[in-house]
Amino acid sequence: MARHHLLLRLLSLLLITAAGASFDLRADLNHPYAGSPLSTTETTARAARASKARAARITARLARALGGGKGALPAADARLSPLGDQCHTLTVGIGTPPQPRTLIVDTGSDLIWTQCAVRRQHRERPPLYYDPGRSSSFAFLPCGSRLCQEGQFSFKNCTGNRCLYDDVYGSAEADGALASETFTFGANSKVTVPGLGFGCGELSAGSLVGASGLIGLSPGTLSLISQLSIPKFSYCLTPFSERKTSPLLFGSMADLKKYKTKGPIQTTSILSNPAMETAYYYVPLVGLSLGTKRLRVPAASLAMRPDGTGGTIVDSGSTLAYLPETAFDVVRKAVVETVRLPVANVTVEDYELCFSLPGGAAMSAVETPPLVLHFDGGAAMVLNRDNYFQEPRAGLMCLAVGSSPDDFGVSIIGNVQQQNMHVLFDVRNQKFSFAHTQCDSI
Repeated sequence: MARHHLLLRLLSLLLITAAGASFDLRADLNHPYAGSPLSTTETTARAARASKARAARITARLARALGGGKGALPAADARLSPLGDQCHTLTVGIGTPPQPRTLIVDTGSDLIWTQCAVRRQHRERPPLYYDPGRSSSFAFLPCGSRLCQEGQFSFKNCTGNRCLYDDVYGSAEADGALASETFTFGANSKVTVPGLGFGCGELSAGSLVGASGLIGLSPGTLSLISQLSIPKFSYCLTPFSERKTSPLLFGSMADLKKYKTKGPIQTTSILSNPAMETAYYYVPLVGLSLGTKRLRVPAASLAMRPDGTGGTIVDSGSTLAYLPETAFDVVRKAVVETVRLPVANVTVEDYELCFSLPGGAAMSAVETPPLVLHFDGGAAMVLNRDNYFQEPRAGLMCLAVGSSPDDFGVSIIGNVQQQNMHVLFDVRNQKFSFAHTQCDSI
């Protein structure tokens, strides 16, 4: 019996490897607020709130993994907010036969997981909960499995030879057991992947706002990218206010040269964290400009340090951008001096700088110089007004950039900065590329 089980697992791994070699797929990401009755200003404010919570959790997670940091916020003190308030989702089929479930797509985590109907009371909620009892291909992974041994979790133990875990996300916590299952991707040209490792569990804190779980695209061991050895992937996020789907491309379909861009394709490196197995895509941000003026941001405030702190990540699950306090203060001062509007004298939660718009005017009537992110090697990401400002309520224009602790905080390039930007993660060659693109035309 043990021999039979081992042969099945080896066959499953071979199928996974084969799938990874040909995982060429286009999928459409659902907008976080597709079909929502909330106004654009309401969704903008909610996303900013969730983004602030996520940034605090990322800092807390890194602090715990790296062993400290004076400015790090304890995980228990980081505010929870709905993870789905700022994240795009993908509908996949889980099990045999496939059960359609919607998963949040996250470049800042690795574990693929869904809420599972493993308890009797959960069987009454089929729209969100996947039911392993209805699938012929479900199996729990034993404690000795590679994914259990190598996977990084907030907490892990074994009970009844099941690999039990607890994980902390940007604004949610989940626990469950590792398992394997057949996943089906794509709406038209379907790709079926047997034996994919995932978490069968439930939320212990936070909310997913209608999603079933999460699909991690990070460099970590448990991610879809790592398990299937996918060499590269890309996405192009449509503007937050338009609520359209956004293309997600894997394998050979992830090639910026195949699609019409509105600007040059630029490339920089993907870095590894020197102190830990990274769950994030780090890029070498070395400076910033506002318009044609290079800002006097100390390069050391943006650099990743030998102890693994600092650095800059590209994160699909954060809405706002974040900079260490030293860098943020320079940017804030330059923006105040450049934008010819009065600084708002009202408290705007989750934003650190807002301007009062002229009576009756909208943000679209205001001209601002581009904010430019400079990367090692000469690549420059030019952020137009809508990529670094938001309008969370009528009459206010707020900087979509916040600050993180100087001594530990990581810089974050969020999804507002990535709107109408086709970004590509070449995992095999450790390169990050981007180009301005009309995303709904891909």
